[in-house]
Amino acid sequence: MTSYKTTPLFGGALACDLPEKFADVSKLRQVPDNQEVYIDKDGFTSIIFDITERVGPTSTGSLETDGRALTMHLEELVGDDADTVKVWNTTETQFSHLDASIPAYTLIATQTPKSASERSSAPDFTALILTLVRLEKESTDILITVNVPHIKGEYDEDEVDLALGKQGELIGDAVEYAAKIWSTFEVKDWNLFSEV
Repeated sequence: MTSYKTTPLFGGALACDLPEKFADVSKLRQVPDNQEVYIDKDGFTSIIFDITERVGPTSTGSLETDGRALTMHLEELVGDDADTVKVWNTTETQFSHLDASIPAYTLIATQTPKSASERSSAPDFTALILTLVRLEKESTDILITVNVPHIKGEYDEDEVDLALGKQGELIGDAVEYAAKIWSTFEVKDWNLFSEV
């Protein structure tokens, strides 16, 4: 059972529960002001909170409209490697401590290195759980990304087949982390979004 602790983000303006075994990367290296990055001290999984300018047209609160924004953020995240990404699932997401009128969406995707030469030092694939929170009044999108590299020898290959609905332990844990964030994430100071 994973132990969690309430973690202040962006100087305490936001907060949510994160696994106790995750470390604040800003204590190890510089992180952009619009990001908070946490990494598993015992593995390779990371959780990134990213406050960005809102993209796309004014929201209608529909998966189609906001789904385009989610796709834009995913493409920005993976850069020129968009053709190496497969999206497995996209769904509306409810945050327990945000107003129900605030649209949020989550996708699960995998990214696979292009060539065998890239794979020698790279993971077999990286699973992404990307959640987008659309704050229209604040002209802001919040991205919460759980990155789960799958490195040969570090996971049971027979347990992972997303086409068959088999997530394996690492993705299963990441889904649990994301669900905990959805149930505990809260905005404590809305002025944060006028500063970014």
